[in-house]
Amino acid sequence: MPVPPSQYISNVWKEGIFDGRVVFVTGGAGTICSAQTRALVHLGANACIIGRNQQKTEAVANDIATARKGAKVIGIGGCDVRNPENLVKAAERCVKELGAIDFVIAGAAGNFVSPISGLSSNGFKTVMDIDVLGTYNTVKATIPYLIESAARNKSNENGLTGGRIIYVSATFHYTGMPMQAHVMAAKASVDSIMASVALEYGPYGVTSNVVAPGGIEGTEGLARLAGKGAEGKNTASGIPLGRWGTVKEIADATVYLFSDAGNYVNGEVLVVDGGDWRNGGMGVGLDAGMKYPDFLLTGEFSKHVKSGREDKSKL
Repeated sequence: MPVPPSQYISNVWKEGIFDGRVVFVTGGAGTICSAQTRALVHLGANACIIGRNQQKTEAVANDIATARKGAKVIGIGGCDVRNPENLVKAAERCVKELGAIDFVIAGAAGNFVSPISGLSSNGFKTVMDIDVLGTYNTVKATIPYLIESAARNKSNENGLTGGRIIYVSATFHYTGMPMQAHVMAAKASVDSIMASVALEYGPYGVTSNVVAPGGIEGTEGLARLAGKGAEGKNTASGIPLGRWGTVKEIADATVYLFSDAGNYVNGEVLVVDGGDWRNGGMGVGLDAGMKYPDFLLTGEFSKHVKSGREDKSKL
């Protein structure tokens, strides 16, 4: 059944503002990126989502297509963003089947909780490869199409836009965060790639911006970082707004940057975290009562954070 629009987009946006536009999304089967894509499709866009798991990617694509009658959403599974040829072929297929690439969301990412003492070089490299190399490969594969889209949509009086890319980053590297050295290094690099694209391709009319979510309820990311029970009210009490964010709020930020309202926004980092990073940000891998630096000195963190493998919780 179609997801109610109230769960993934605010009612302030005019329907049809993305009519005829095509969005290419890496990590598109993920909780946040699928909501971003669903919002764009609801507002008129067609989409191509990319992922490594073929079955999951195709299933999510079919589900997103229910956001608007007549929507076309392609799911390309078996695509690894670390492989540039995979992305080039995916972009070519997207253009062949949907006609263009007007928007790009670089959302493929990896994360897990680990102190430096327990973080192998291979683990560090894996996150860097997915986040940084994957982002760079995405830019290289899609930028020719974004340049074409920007040229087609220059000074479009009807408010339709094109030639825009956003990157889903994070906030840990703005202030620092224990047990996230790998992610901080990766996301700082993603932010830097964003700035380089803004400077080098802005003259072609392409805009390049980052959306940096905080803790978003109901997502894989929060489960991996904060563990079971992390979405309770008390655990969000340190956030200035007193709650976790929602996928709708990340989708709204995406719509803003891709819409006519975001025409002059380029090279910007849009943080959507309720002001949490100003307050030091959420602690990761912590149970109630665990305080900095005690958990580091005692050598323990939460046994409830989600992981792809069975690890001991010792530092």
